[in-house]
Amino acid sequence: MKIQEINAMEILDSRGNPTIEANLWLDDGTKARAMVPSGASTGEREASELRDNDKNRFGGKGVLKAVENVNTIIREQIKGRDFNSQRELDYFLIDLDGTRNKSKLGANALLAVSMAFARASSYSSHIPLYQYLGGSNAHVLPVPCMNVINGGKHADNTVDFQEFMIAPHNADSFRESIRMGVEVFHSLKNVLKSKGLSTGVGDEGGFAPDLKSNDEAVEMIIKGIEMAGLKPGEDVSICLDPAASEMWENGKYKLFKSSGKLLSSDEMIDLWESWSNKYPIVLIEDGLAENDWEGWAKLNSRLGNKIEIVGDDIFCTNKDILKRGIEQNVANSILIKLNQIGTLTETLETIEMAYRNNFNCFVSHRSGETIDSFIADLTVAVNAGHLKTGSGCRSERIEKFNQLMRIEKELGSAAEFAGIKAFKTDNDKN
Repeated sequence: MKIQEINAMEILDSRGNPTIEANLWLDDGTKARAMVPSGASTGEREASELRDNDKNRFGGKGVLKAVENVNTIIREQIKGRDFNSQRELDYFLIDLDGTRNKSKLGANALLAVSMAFARASSYSSHIPLYQYLGGSNAHVLPVPCMNVINGGKHADNTVDFQEFMIAPHNADSFRESIRMGVEVFHSLKNVLKSKGLSTGVGDEGGFAPDLKSNDEAVEMIIKGIEMAGLKPGEDVSICLDPAASEMWENGKYKLFKSSGKLLSSDEMIDLWESWSNKYPIVLIEDGLAENDWEGWAKLNSRLGNKIEIVGDDIFCTNKDILKRGIEQNVANSILIKLNQIGTLTETLETIEMAYRNNFNCFVSHRSGETIDSFIADLTVAVNAGHLKTGSGCRSERIEKFNQLMRIEKELGSAAEFAGIKAFKTDNDKN
């Protein structure tokens, strides 16, 4: 695959903040485009997202430096060069940057080129992106874990925990699952309206009401599931992403937005155990802070045989950190975000390590998204089984769902919907 040309430009993400888009041409005339997302709640060990820090433009969030790095340094080194594989290109980019966390050229610059090359290669090979990435065995359609109530950094409300998700798993197909999820989303809106609560949405399309407690968010969702004519726990279960690192302060968890109460690590674990016994929860992501490794081991020991314990900030899609997590038995699943590590190949290596060690992989968008549907194809490529990419509204989220419906239709009878087996719960072990 010889690269004929590459260029990049600054575009805007779903929050109106700058991000980077790359266009890449192969020598057979194939052209492809890729857009890079950005997170608000980020792990401290994520690969470096290069920002301009020029307060006169976009409050310092411009990405002209990253764009320039693609259009000069990277372009000069890859234009006219033959790359035999995605891995060869990605490791060339990693070596070109030369830093541990991609701070020289920017992980956002590298990822834009990496994704554009993968998409161009799939076009040139005349095979869908999910098959280019995953081969002929790519066939599993994920359960959409839809973020229907937003809190934490994703909403200006009184809810401490960042994401309350529904998982419509009792379906025969992805198309049926997404229908169930959207109907619950609309029913939840009616529940909130009936109580005089706001139905405005947060960054990821979920509702962002001011509630009396964090528990009330789960209770509202359960009412929404029931109003949609579905059974909580049987048809639709609940997933949580508290984003606990955002609450971590001097070794305690502070519920900043609701009560201001301080909880110890053990008390947070007690809270999650209480919730998992009380509510139909199948997954908790980032239930503890990224540096609370001792707490994570206790949490996984306590709940890891019952529900899926997902590490996001603690792992940052980094295979070296994941290796430590496997050795210390701190989780049973890893969240996968391309821009946390900066290249497609490193992402796939992390997924491979997870699967080899009986970990699940939970593919994810970022709160600052674009219309690029790359992660939809990636999820099917690695048969991940579950995906989070927003709620029942906002086109940058819905486009991922639409792409998955296209893939399911294209696969036809070969498509398999993951269902409840997507989650590492006690139900999954039967």
